[in-house]
Amino acid sequence: MPLPIEPSPTKATQGSASAMAAAAAGREEGPSVEPLTMPFDPGRLGLVDHDTVDVTNLHRQVMHSTARVGMHKALSGRLTCFAINPTIQVDAHMDGFSPSTALALADAYDVVVDASDNPATRYLVSDACVVAGKPLVSAAAVGTDGQLTVYNYGEDGPCYRCLFPESPAAENCSRCGEAGVLGVVPGIMGCLQALEAIKILSRTGDVSSKKLTIFDALAGRFTAVRLRSRSPACVACGACPSITRSTLPSYDYVLFTGQPPDDGPPEDLHLIDPGARLSPADVAQLLLAEAAAAAAAEAEGEAEGAVPGASGPAACGRRTLFLDVRPQAQYDVVALPGVVHVPFERLEARLQEVLALCGGVAGEGEGPSCSAAAGRGAGADAEEGLAALDPGATARGAGEHVGAPAAAAAPRVVVLCRRGNNSQRVAARLAALGVAGVTDMRGGYQAWAREVDPEMPLL
Repeated sequence: MPLPIEPSPTKATQGSASAMAAAAAGREEGPSVEPLTMPFDPGRLGLVDHDTVDVTNLHRQVMHSTARVGMHKALSGRLTCFAINPTIQVDAHMDGFSPSTALALADAYDVVVDASDNPATRYLVSDACVVAGKPLVSAAAVGTDGQLTVYNYGEDGPCYRCLFPESPAAENCSRCGEAGVLGVVPGIMGCLQALEAIKILSRTGDVSSKKLTIFDALAGRFTAVRLRSRSPACVACGACPSITRSTLPSYDYVLFTGQPPDDGPPEDLHLIDPGARLSPADVAQLLLAEAAAAAAAEAEGEAEGAVPGASGPAACGRRTLFLDVRPQAQYDVVALPGVVHVPFERLEARLQEVLALCGGVAGEGEGPSCSAAAGRGAGADAEEGLAALDPGATARGAGEHVGAPAAAAAPRVVVLCRRGNNSQRVAARLAALGVAGVTDMRGGYQAWAREVDPEMPLL
């Protein structure tokens, strides 16, 4: 969301500068804006957005609140800024940052802070800053990681296109709306963006140009990486640019990136038969039935003198494989009991392992041992998790769970992801390779949190 700022006449005569933060419904829009309101007074602050506040934004976009759900984000942000410092001027630009508006916005202000969450907007904001001759403070956050740099600053500071002349493929781009983000990470990166904007406006300190700061939240570590200087061949800031004041308004950023300029969650895919997909309640019943069958098999093994917890055909004869394909960071925070975790981005590298697991369910081969294949939350954690779904589950024997799917009707493989898109991709991939009885959980873990377990963290 872009946030323009212009100094008062007295500040202008003192050499103060105006600023503009581009947050575009972004992750860091609150933390990058609020520190600019006081005690440092940037003059005139402009908030640029086209979206409305949604409840799923609130864990990372802290300038909004539940009371403002449905309100335009630019207006909500202005209210927050006025609540902190009522003496500043805040303009709300409600049409978003588009090729037709970008240059007018960038021309009016001295700094742009970009907290957008999609390649189309990132390229547009960078190009507009190059044409207008304005520095760009850019940050990104996804999962538990963040990055920060300042583009187009100084005589040889690179722009975004210098480092990424070709747009990354859509499948390689992670957005908060789909990949998730730990709420404090955008907060930290947003505060760092505000700091860079203050340094630029006050002409103080070492600005993070030609330097990429990487933040690892889980390790609590910052790493600085040196970036190359401006590229002479860059189509935006090079010796012979093709993106100019006359060509930028007609440039097709959607065609160039292959992605819409939208920071919201991606559209739901429709890759498998909707009638074959399972609801979270269906998956809960399957998990309970699977746990009951496993408990019965273990009890039978103990009665026959087998070592408790041993792996083998009896212990591994699961009727359904639950395959969790979310990123490692999300899996580490929370996972359903008994799942097998194979991150989506690692699927092809571990495809033979996954196919072996698929062949080891429903009695069609032993496959890897259950102890090796068990997902996070197995054992005691799994029992506690299932008890939370159905407190009477552990008290009933196998086959006694009310409403549990019959073994013959149970799918062999159920794929789980965050929102239900990557799970469809994996299910379709496995089905194309000949795996029978594969489906997914509709809506993913987000739907599970809404419909089954409200206590589960909504990442």
